[in-house]
Amino acid sequence: MDDPGKLNDPWLVAVWPGMGNVAVSAGYYLMAKLGMHQLAEFSAHELFEMEFVEVEEGIIHAGRLPRSRFFVWHDPNGKHDLVVFLGEAQPPSGKYAFCRRLIEYARELGVRRIFTFAAMATAMHPHDMARVFVAATDEEGLRDLKQLDVEVLKEGQISGLNGVLLGVAAEHGIRGSCLLGEMPHLFSQIPFPKASLAVLEVFVSMAGVELHMGDLASEATAIEEKLSDLLDKMKEAIRQQQSGGIAESGAGPAGKEPPRKRSRLGDHERRRIEELFAAAASDRTRAYELKKELDRLEAFEAYEDRFLDLFKEPRQQGGE
Repeated sequence: MDDPGKLNDPWLVAVWPGMGNVAVSAGYYLMAKLGMHQLAEFSAHELFEMEFVEVEEGIIHAGRLPRSRFFVWHDPNGKHDLVVFLGEAQPPSGKYAFCRRLIEYARELGVRRIFTFAAMATAMHPHDMARVFVAATDEEGLRDLKQLDVEVLKEGQISGLNGVLLGVAAEHGIRGSCLLGEMPHLFSQIPFPKASLAVLEVFVSMAGVELHMGDLASEATAIEEKLSDLLDKMKEAIRQQQSGGIAESGAGPAGKEPPRKRSRLGDHERRRIEELFAAAASDRTRAYELKKELDRLEAFEAYEDRFLDLFKEPRQQGGE
């Protein structure tokens, strides 16, 4: 692990994949727009077992293990340096032990406050304002959150490492908070950037970080419109079916054909990706534009390691 030098009152944000990609989308946006660089990585072999192999054109390759990486940003205004932990998956076992290890490393960095991002699925309509539900490890931390436009999570559970990490943080005397962005439960498997935007707005208000939200806001509006149209069509289809206007077919659920596997990227698409990689390499704030394009092409998984390599600290080269 690299030596980050002395960090100024650092806060840690930890994200993992989950409903609506709410947490990881917010984490990636934060990394890209602040131009973070990679700080450290936990060994995947210590956290995960190989459970599959990949096959391409009949050739078997070893399966890729999920990676767990830390990225850092030094606040030029001297308020709070930020450390983002990005886990590509949650370990299938040993969650408590893993969280203890993460907390121990956070303490070495001098982290005094930890946030996890997550999703809260409700009956909201895509056009509704996405609320942010919050929970904290102590009363003072909860009072800080209440000063913002948030909803306190009165009861319930925070599943997975989003919750376990904060429980371990509390045991070690580190203040922790979970920010849960609201999203429609009907579309829990579809990215919902409006919730990511709401979570980030609350977080940057607390941290005092200047973050341009325009790109994420535009993406949120576009997805909102698509999901609203889809919901209207679903309601109309149900209405017609109930009135006998639509006959079921044997093409699969709801009369739809099974999804087709996406074709390989074409030369134009590959050139566009390379252009965006070059732009992001010289200006890390362009990285989110690249990620949106990879998501659109359903190609992010294939380029994920290369994408995150953009955030590695450039090595200094000495002259002779």
